[in-house]
Amino acid sequence: MTEAKNGDTVKIHYTGKLHDGNVFDSSLDRDPLEFKIGDNQVIEGFEEAVIGMSPMENKTTTIPSDKAYGEYRNDMVIEVDKAQFPDNIDPEVGQQLELRQENGQKVVVSVTDVNNSAVTLDANHPLAGKDLNFEIQLLEIS
Repeated sequence: MTEAKNGDTVKIHYTGKLHDGNVFDSSLDRDPLEFKIGDNQVIEGFEEAVIGMSPMENKTTTIPSDKAYGEYRNDMVIEVDKAQFPDNIDPEVGQQLELRQENGQKVVVSVTDVNNSAVTLDANHPLAGKDLNFEIQLLEIS
């Protein structure tokens, strides 16, 4: 039977869960995820998990944070004076904002704290520092 390898395009269904069992993402209620193995379209550990699978095979795997969204980095958390925000933005905890770096690149940050004088912004991916559990079903290889 054919097994998925580097360079193959695959279609899969998946459910991603944290260690506490909470689902953070799933393709079961939408079209399958399609990607080419080796093109870095998905996290590294996810590609590695699919390699060697056969069509209609199911697999459960844990992807460590260093092969997912990386370790949580404290240097990606900053406190900004509230006066630096434009008048039309009233930051709230949980809100996501898009910032432009000096080099023009856009970065999405999450507001993690707001007080009278400052706003704490976190540029880490929401899943940074977390090991991720996936249930994967390989549907098709092309």
